[in-house]
Amino acid sequence: MAAIDGQVPSDAQEITTGQANRVWYVDAPVPYVLKHYGDRARAANEAAALALLTQHNGPAPRLLGADPNGRPAWTAQSAVHAEPTPTDRLLDELDGPLAAVHCIPGQHVGRLAAAPRHRTWRDYLHNRLDTYTAAAPDLAQVAAALHRNLDALDVDTEPRLLHHDLQPGHLVRPFNGQPLLLDWELATLGDPLSDLARLAVRLDLTNPADVLQLAHRPPAAASRRIHLYWRIHQLADAALGTDPLVRQLARDRLS
Repeated sequence: MAAIDGQVPSDAQEITTGQANRVWYVDAPVPYVLKHYGDRARAANEAAALALLTQHNGPAPRLLGADPNGRPAWTAQSAVHAEPTPTDRLLDELDGPLAAVHCIPGQHVGRLAAAPRHRTWRDYLHNRLDTYTAAAPDLAQVAAALHRNLDALDVDTEPRLLHHDLQPGHLVRPFNGQPLLLDWELATLGDPLSDLARLAVRLDLTNPADVLQLAHRPPAAASRRIHLYWRIHQLADAALGTDPLVRQLARDRLS
């Protein structure tokens, strides 16, 4: 087998699905998926997340190679022959994989790579709120209220691995084997309830507590915490969403 170097073989099959990255299936003696990134930081973060998941035998593709500093940045991941989990089965089938992910401990808070590390989960969230305020100054009052709500809650926790982009399409059912989670570019170390809040936003739920059934050993004040995180994720979409429809929907929710 030729060494994986990030170059696209002439017989590779492009399987890009419309996101900012380009993705190919490479039918080598050991098939793999090659991913080229528009953002080096996301490449570094996904590579670090997949390396951690590989170390813990987590429910994700295996990292076969990576160069976040390449031109372009790239990762190579084990090929997964699978179909997306139907939306009406998502919560049931997500339970096991998510519990396995949320058991993986971290050594710091925040993104795994190519981003500042934070002393506490609260510090990380305050930093995110400042980022959203800078991107959307007209939402400063919403962010200020969330800053106050954050300080009123005990949210600090031992950091655990979060996928942080849970949505239909990212959980797949291989034809042989257990369900796997794909696309780890936004993986973070922090409070698992934030993962569930992000999922509630992506499922357009009006009550994020509807996904608390997926919480592994939910902490005290879990309902208040997940509602706070739910609002923070809505603010993230409203301030930084690249899809105009997603951005407007988030703004409507916040109002």
